[in-house]
Amino acid sequence: MNSIEICAGAGGQALGLAMAGFNHVALVEYEQDYCNVLKANRPEWNVICADVHDFSGKEFRGQIDLLAGGVPCPPFSVAGKQLGSSDERDLFPEAIRLVAEIRPRAVMLENVRGFLDPKFDEYRENIMSQIEKLGYNVKIKLLNASDYGVPQLRPRIVIVGIDKNIKTEFLYPEEHPDETKSVGETLYDLMRENGWQGAKAWAKKADRIAPTIVGGSKKHGGPDLGPVRARRAWAELGIDGAGVANEAPAEDFEGMPRLTPRMIARIQGFPDNWDFGKKKTAACRMIGNAFPPPVAKAVGEQIKGVLENAIVNSK
Repeated sequence: MNSIEICAGAGGQALGLAMAGFNHVALVEYEQDYCNVLKANRPEWNVICADVHDFSGKEFRGQIDLLAGGVPCPPFSVAGKQLGSSDERDLFPEAIRLVAEIRPRAVMLENVRGFLDPKFDEYRENIMSQIEKLGYNVKIKLLNASDYGVPQLRPRIVIVGIDKNIKTEFLYPEEHPDETKSVGETLYDLMRENGWQGAKAWAKKADRIAPTIVGGSKKHGGPDLGPVRARRAWAELGIDGAGVANEAPAEDFEGMPRLTPRMIARIQGFPDNWDFGKKKTAACRMIGNAFPPPVAKAVGEQIKGVLENAIVNSK
């Protein structure tokens, strides 16, 4: 199975889909820092560092199994002004243009929960209708990352379109919230990396999943874990959310520890060997804006199953 992904970011969705069995023909990403991260971690991937407006899918027409993308969320995020289609960062129209040009067998687009707000009903229905008119059976569902092994409260909508010529119905992956570890279980080994004596007691207290990790924008200040309300939620887990640490707590550390970028990445579902570079602020922004790889993997496996079944039935 092959795929093309737009708005690839730092690779969360791309990694998850690769784990599900998709081979990336092209990954399109606008920001150079993100492109560098993709190339550093997966040199074999064809990373196209360009504006998606300038990317044509015509040469790939009829050759691609899946077109995926996490189009920018600020137009629909409650943390922003929710300008929707009036926001210049809205790339849903570009995604639909590429669906029309490429005619993939399946489409997968993700965005924030705000996309389901009543104020976007007309716009959302229009997007779904356009994809359907291009020849796809379209579904939309709000997925919680914590239902798929990610120790974080991170709701995201995922739109999936399957070519109408494929008769196998797509079903969203089954939820397994009971299998998700707490923040304490997830980060215990990283917290005690420098011999912190309080790591065990801290892990016992951090017995829940984390609040949503935020990435912020370029205009956002230094790295932290979000606004005051979010920091209160982190404090309940025994974590100081006012900043991000360079390393794990020292052996004699007292008080509430701060998370390192590596800890934040693990909570987001990234493997420990995924390198986000040496700039802490940039790394935290990349991690916070990513789609959790385990969720992308779970959805990707369902899509792959539908496409494989169609191949078997056509023989």
